[in-house]
Amino acid sequence: MTGARPGSGGSLASGAGAPQTTPMPADAPPVLILPGLEDSGPQHWQTRWQPLRPGLRRVEQRDWLTPRCADWVAALDAAVLAAGPASILVAHSAACPMVAHWAAARGRAIGGALLVAPADADAHSFPPGPTGFAPVPLGRLPFPAVVVASRDDPYVAFERAEAFAAAWGARLVDAGAHGHLNSASGLGDWPFGLALLDGLIQAVSARTA
Repeated sequence: MTGARPGSGGSLASGAGAPQTTPMPADAPPVLILPGLEDSGPQHWQTRWQPLRPGLRRVEQRDWLTPRCADWVAALDAAVLAAGPASILVAHSAACPMVAHWAAARGRAIGGALLVAPADADAHSFPPGPTGFAPVPLGRLPFPAVVVASRDDPYVAFERAEAFAAAWGARLVDAGAHGHLNSASGLGDWPFGLALLDGLIQAVSARTA
């Protein structure tokens, strides 16, 4: 989703300093980028991360506007099988409940997941076109995860994001007031989020060393 208004939080969400282009080491776990509805445009942090971390792979979906969740799940599962069990997922918005559906259906233990601004598919704010995203699964994820939530996200109440994190067994990161943590939020390269990803990469690399 790309139409959320920007928030007004502090450095926790925006970070400080410009990240440098750093190729992924050959032995680094694969990182799969999972955009939400409408895909992530050129100013979205997911898109901006790809040239900063060459080697990050975007999972392309056939339908970005009115998808069936099952189709997104199938595309994700194929991507994970191709990338391997150490994969790290970086999901935004509607891709977050999709990851929960994928985990519930496939139960694959992967390296971990960074779940940013998890859109509440059970809420009235969720667009009517997509199907199969609701109800949002609330089972514990079979892999480590970090949920990043904004205090004024129009697509998920902060308390609901807290409930998602608790149910999924994920660490919750409070991003302050930055809307839907998307292009409209003015995050730029979002160094803070990139640092969270780097932490996941380091943790997975340590476990698999």
